[in-house]
Amino acid sequence: MANNKLIVSLSPHAHGTDSVEKNMYGVIIALIPALLVSLYFFGVGSAIVLASSVVACVFFEWAISKYILRREQTTICDGSAILTGLLLGFNLPSNLPVWIIVLGALFAIGVGKMTFGGLGQNPFNPALVGRCFLLVSFPAQMTSWPKVGQLTSYLDAETGATPLAIMKQAIKSGDSSVLDQLPSSLNMLVGSSDMGAGALGEVCALALLLGLAYMLWKKIITWHIPVSIIATVFVFSGLLHLANPVYANPVAEILSGGLMLGAIFMATDYVTSPMTAKGQLIYGVAIGFLTVAIRNWGSYPEGMSFAILIMNAFTPLINIYVKPQRFGEVPAKK
Repeated sequence: MANNKLIVSLSPHAHGTDSVEKNMYGVIIALIPALLVSLYFFGVGSAIVLASSVVACVFFEWAISKYILRREQTTICDGSAILTGLLLGFNLPSNLPVWIIVLGALFAIGVGKMTFGGLGQNPFNPALVGRCFLLVSFPAQMTSWPKVGQLTSYLDAETGATPLAIMKQAIKSGDSSVLDQLPSSLNMLVGSSDMGAGALGEVCALALLLGLAYMLWKKIITWHIPVSIIATVFVFSGLLHLANPVYANPVAEILSGGLMLGAIFMATDYVTSPMTAKGQLIYGVAIGFLTVAIRNWGSYPEGMSFAILIMNAFTPLINIYVKPQRFGEVPAKK
């Protein structure tokens, strides 16, 4: 008879029901409202872009794991590659050619994730790495935004100005009346044919907020990062608007562009964000500040992606500065 020993480690003993698969697929479920909205507003173009991005990300993770890293088991079933593909697709215009999407997926998975060893070891959000690579490599294609409502158009879709482009034009011209071209806050919240143009994941803030509510309910994420980002953007942009009306009002800043998508689904990435609540608040405030600064004074109308990647680089420093108290450790007297 086998001599099976019961080995008990020292206390404390912790047990949780969380797993990589559960959390990844939970985030994917939270993205379903935004997915349905993108299909409603962009039709065929949205379906092609999102499907191409997801399939390419899953394929490259499988191929790199099997043929380059020589791993016996691949990680394509844990949902992380699917999530990266969805988030990358939500940051793209609905008329982007498939070959460009595939290049973005290769860079996101190959460089942004697998180069560092795969899930849990990447310092930067892979989807944003892919998005910024495409933005730098193909600026014309990545800044030609199709108007909403073209359900059967793909490569020949009519493009237009995004709300962020209108805001940037107002700042450059110094004419606050340009902001009158912005869609109403209600249209940006619920989505409308009057939204103009934009990426797949930025035309309906309400769909993203539904995803946030689901993730908070399921305790997939905490409120610290998204709330601190949104609050910082509101305060900082509100002060700028009060000082000079050429800057957009804070509600428009929050509801436009990829701010909600980034604050809710990208900045909250477990691997690339701080571990403690205090660290997450510092991280979120910095992202909000950088986003407004880049939007208003940088070369690009959008600053969310760059702000998150910059703070991804600072996450290890934040974790060192804001360390959780060790179990059993007595706090030092000041």
